[in-house]
Amino acid sequence: MKRLLLAAAALFALVALAGAVGLPDLAGAQDADNESDFVTVTGVGSVESTPNESQMSFGVESRGVTAKAAIAANADAMRRVINALRQAGARELATQWVSVYPVSTADGGGIDGYSASNSVSAVTDADDAAALIDAAAEAGANQISGPGLSSRNVEELYRQALAEAVDQARERARVLANASGRGLGEISAVVEGGGSSPIPYAERAATDAAAMPIVPGEQETSATVTVTFDLR
Repeated sequence: MKRLLLAAAALFALVALAGAVGLPDLAGAQDADNESDFVTVTGVGSVESTPNESQMSFGVESRGVTAKAAIAANADAMRRVINALRQAGARELATQWVSVYPVSTADGGGIDGYSASNSVSAVTDADDAAALIDAAAEAGANQISGPGLSSRNVEELYRQALAEAVDQARERARVLANASGRGLGEISAVVEGGGSSPIPYAERAATDAAAMPIVPGEQETSATVTVTFDLR
């Protein structure tokens, strides 16, 4: 019986001591956890630029009584076109494809010779695209496609768009934090959402004395990021 009374007294003393020292404040601990809240926002950045590079293709189709004759005629014609392109300042010349096929007669009952085709791709400054087209056509090119206009510094443009996207995300996060009575902390996560290659944005007026006018216009390079900020 004495042992039971002593155990009960010790228990009451322990409870009294805990009351004097104070138990952990669960509400306060939860509030501290809330201080590590975060906000996640998406930002979009874009940069406008004028294309400075042009990609085109130039080809020749030749006819011959035999496949060999068509190929020989096509080879001579393509050599003239390639030389003309080089003299006009074309860069990165490369053969795209070569084809030879029989040409049917009007009634489809037989073969009326052969057709040989050869095409090369070339790159030049956007301002020189018209001159390149004229030079190739004058040399005998009868298959011309393009130009595909782009920017040589596309990677730099994309990095600029990324930076603008992060700035926009930061501003959006600041507005949300202020509206909720909190302060904006450091960035805890960034996810690149991808972007777009330069696309036509708006055409600008231009005049060209060449026979084939080329208007580069403007392009827009965009990037998207998702950023998570800590809240204070």
